[in-house]
Amino acid sequence: MENNIDNVKAQMRKGVLEYCILCILNKKDAYASSLIDELKGANMIVVEGTLYPLLIRQKNQGLLTYRWEESTQGPPRKYYMITDKGRSQLEEMDNAWKEMVDTIEMLKK
Repeated sequence: MENNIDNVKAQMRKGVLEYCILCILNKKDAYASSLIDELKGANMIVVEGTLYPLLIRQKNQGLLTYRWEESTQGPPRKYYMITDKGRSQLEEMDNAWKEMVDTIEMLKK
């Protein structure tokens, strides 16, 4: 049973990961490893192999963009930032999330 619960949790996390990325980038620009650290800090376990395809997809959709910035430790870093289109998408996702939570709470009663 425990293994099944872990699988359900993993599937739910995957479903909201793109939303979480936009939430973080709406607060501040970030590079990939700092996004991973913030997601892990919020118990959204994610690895680079999961994150990079999402970032590429969101960039291709025009939801985010990036800039290169020199680093004091090693090579330049690619900083991702949310675009106006990304902010609009985030607002729609916020509304969809609230609607889903309300629906689930209603069903639980």
